[in-house]
Amino acid sequence: MLRSLDEPGEFLDAASPLLLEDEARHNLILGIAGTLRDSPELYPERRLWLVEDGADVVAAALRTPPFNLVLARPRAEDALDRLAELDDALPGVTGAVPEVEAFAARWAERTRATPRPRMRQGVYALERIEPVAAVPGAMRPATAADRPLLLEWLRAFGAEALDEEQADEERLAQLVEYRLGSPAAGFRLWDDGGPVSLAGFGGGTPNGIRVGPVYTPPELRGRGYASALVAALSAELLAGGRRFCFLYTDLANPTSNRIYERIGYRRVCESAEIRFE
Repeated sequence: MLRSLDEPGEFLDAASPLLLEDEARHNLILGIAGTLRDSPELYPERRLWLVEDGADVVAAALRTPPFNLVLARPRAEDALDRLAELDDALPGVTGAVPEVEAFAARWAERTRATPRPRMRQGVYALERIEPVAAVPGAMRPATAADRPLLLEWLRAFGAEALDEEQADEERLAQLVEYRLGSPAAGFRLWDDGGPVSLAGFGGGTPNGIRVGPVYTPPELRGRGYASALVAALSAELLAGGRRFCFLYTDLANPTSNRIYERIGYRRVCESAEIRFE
């Protein structure tokens, strides 16, 4: 049975046994649901679904319009058939492979939409930091004084890494304000006579937290700043009580994948974003 819910807390209570079977794989849906519960003002609209077989949750998905459906790995293959019956105009779906591709095929069959793969990413998890080469400078928290720089670099990250032609300025400003004021999320800068690299964090799960975005301006790359910053931030998060740190990498960029692997991140699965046209 496909069931729609209104409350993120209820969704998490019901779906957690399924999602925590593979916390790293499900870090995105867990993090979004937790943010919906704890900071509902960030997402004015929310849609939550469960597929239940008796008392057991066998599939889960959520959406914060206008963004994609985010999908968990189902316990039963036919649970995707139930999810594909949901009443929503989906722009796309995001999730781990192969379940995201299986859902996209079912959605396309039902709606006659054409699924277009947009991006494939590696989902990585870290439990222990590996030593990295020393570089000049040090990590520091971003503050309100850094707001213009954060906005500039996040726009550049979106254009380069996410292929966003034009940033949603209102959404970007809201994200920066939230992370600057939240104890559960934030930004760190590597400072070497001035800011040279950026890393964010947020989307906490019961045992972990997601690192990203990570951005270094092109003219400052190749000096080890991003490696040092991600290593220092990951160490800070682990020392603060997190068991895992998670991050997403573009599989088309082998350089960044190697950088994170040297720090101690290990790939747990692949994720894909598929658009419906």
